[in-house]
Amino acid sequence: MFHRSLASALVVVFWATFLLTPADATVFGNVRGIVHDPQHHPIDGAEVTLQAAGSGYKRNAKTSGSGEFYFDAVPLGQYTITVQVPGFATQSQLLNVVSGAAPVLHYQLAVAAAKEEVTVTAAPADLNPDSPRRDLTISQRQIFDYAGVNSSNSLKMITNFVPGAYIVHDQLHVRGGHQVSWAIDGVPLPNTNIATNVGAQFNPRDISYLQAETGSYAAEYGERIYGLFNVAPNSGFERNREAELIAGVGNYGQTDNWLSFGDHTQKFAYYVSGSGNSTEFGLEPPTPVNLHNQAQGGGGFTSLLYNPNSRDQLRFDAGLRLDYFQVPNDPDMQADGINDRQREQDVFGLFTWVHTYSPGLMLVVSPFYHFNRAAYEGGPNDVPIATDNRGSNYEGGQITLSAVTKRHNARAGIYAFAQQDNHYFSVIANDGSGDQLTQRIFPKGNLEAVFLEDQFKATSWLTFTGGIRLTHFAGGVNENAADPRAGVAIRIPKLNWVLRAAYSYFYQPPPLDTVSGPLLEFAAQQGFSFLPLKGERDIQQEYGITIPLRGWTVTETYFHTAARNFFDHDALGNSNIFLPLTIQAARIQGWETTLRSPLLRNRFHAHLVYSHQTAQGAGAVTGGLTDFEPPEEGLFFLDHDQRDTVSAGTEAELPWRSFAAVSFNYGSGFLEEDGPSHLPAYHTFDLSVGRHFGENLVVRFVGTNLGDRRYQIDSANTFGGTHWNEARMLGVQVRYKFRY
Repeated sequence: MFHRSLASALVVVFWATFLLTPADATVFGNVRGIVHDPQHHPIDGAEVTLQAAGSGYKRNAKTSGSGEFYFDAVPLGQYTITVQVPGFATQSQLLNVVSGAAPVLHYQLAVAAAKEEVTVTAAPADLNPDSPRRDLTISQRQIFDYAGVNSSNSLKMITNFVPGAYIVHDQLHVRGGHQVSWAIDGVPLPNTNIATNVGAQFNPRDISYLQAETGSYAAEYGERIYGLFNVAPNSGFERNREAELIAGVGNYGQTDNWLSFGDHTQKFAYYVSGSGNSTEFGLEPPTPVNLHNQAQGGGGFTSLLYNPNSRDQLRFDAGLRLDYFQVPNDPDMQADGINDRQREQDVFGLFTWVHTYSPGLMLVVSPFYHFNRAAYEGGPNDVPIATDNRGSNYEGGQITLSAVTKRHNARAGIYAFAQQDNHYFSVIANDGSGDQLTQRIFPKGNLEAVFLEDQFKATSWLTFTGGIRLTHFAGGVNENAADPRAGVAIRIPKLNWVLRAAYSYFYQPPPLDTVSGPLLEFAAQQGFSFLPLKGERDIQQEYGITIPLRGWTVTETYFHTAARNFFDHDALGNSNIFLPLTIQAARIQGWETTLRSPLLRNRFHAHLVYSHQTAQGAGAVTGGLTDFEPPEEGLFFLDHDQRDTVSAGTEAELPWRSFAAVSFNYGSGFLEEDGPSHLPAYHTFDLSVGRHFGENLVVRFVGTNLGDRRYQIDSANTFGGTHWNEARMLGVQVRYKFRY
């Protein structure tokens, strides 16, 4: 049955490649524009150049008889678009391209004076007047400047810039949930498992730009709704036979080293990197004392990009990540010689072909492979000794299609993958009884989704978005979902304020985890049973306003998520290893604020993100291990509920070729045990100070949690464990560039 389903999906994908209307994947944007003279007459044959900021990526075009120009398949990032016409002053605009957008630029050229000048205007950051979503773009410059953000296993590139994002029990939570999608070149790499990986999937140093979305997604996304992180990797266009070495050392035995190479010609670019890291403070410990907490890791990444002609682009991305963690001990566990470990592996390969048929019409085909492993291994002194080793293989692909016209930005496509797990679990009593239970299972599953969406620009100030995603999942259960999406964006003329609203349905497929045979019998003896895990179904409302003012951008957003079969997890003892389960219902709602500044006094940028939210569950356990206890009446708080979070920072270029970045983080405190009271509030400061020596050498000092403020994150709640935050981390980092 499984093979027939997979074969059917592949046949559909094959025929769709040839029969459906061409389009583009949303990692790309379409840049359009109109050029006219002072009397508003269109200018034919104007030279238009699109140049990436900080990269050699460059494209040229000429305007048509109607004064229009097009750039299709533009990767997300910052660009300068320059228009040159003999007899007119050259004019440029700075533009932040976000995935799926199709902005229209207007150029009214002035007659050239004796001395031509370039007029540069910049659109406020994160302002997409046609989208019902709020997009946040994080650049490599920000990733490098802020303390701790570019560390190999860091997720500060999310928690420092995305509202409502924080780390709880060593896992990223966004908007009250931990099911997030990582996409590369616009294609999500599937991982149906939740609460098993504690290591990062990408090294931040390999990322050119990161686009973060937390709701109101386009119809082509939706398997993990709480966060979507779209990675635009380094491509080699930013290098000319250049290599870059970053080496860092610090307290707690920190070492973090990374080496990359890149080069490009007019048609071809390559980028390759390798990294290695180690520390004696790897995970959140169960007490303020750091015991048994070493971690080592390493990985590699490559990007190959080839443009054989003006209509085609071929790209291959591949990554490898290996991590080893000791599970931290408390003093009693350390005295007993407890030696639990966690091993993780992540491997992926993604090929992308982009073909442009005509301006605004493209076809993108992206087959992929992804392997993910999480292996928890109990030590010989555990009572009992538990081993939980899961490996998941995913094979699939995405075909995305779009047609961009004056009023429409339409997309359609298919996303499908097959999954095969190899899951080994054992329990050894280790109490002299000789009892031992083992289980190895090979569950399989597959998912096929079809999506269709259009962004209709009714007027220059009013844009409607509508779409639908149809999903079929087959695994431990067979499920179908039809998820409509609707949104509107209203730009208030003259003020340029943007009002946004969206109403969306989502479906999240379940993990393939199950319990059978002797383990099921053992669970029954303990008063537990295992219910099949069903997919989570969510309804999300979002309303917001974005206000640009003198280059500043402030966005206010209200969201409300209602979930059925909400994914959570149950802790295995007092460790960082969890078993998935589902809760009958959940309600997550809150207000979010983002604030970003323009360049101030030619030296400073600043940002602030704030979230006030509640995360509550209701009802019984509907999937996973359960003892069938009657549920609490009404709503109860989830263990990762934290009402208020703030992250603010500023980066600055200082005299003597030096620079600095400081960030402030605040949390009002997570749930205390089963609540409703919460743990005390906390705040931390991070600092990065560096200096350029010549053109190729940078040295900087990095400090996180400078005040060494220790606080408890959670306290033995049903769905968590006990964890304390990271101690003060100090280090020195050297970045050196050289030719080869």
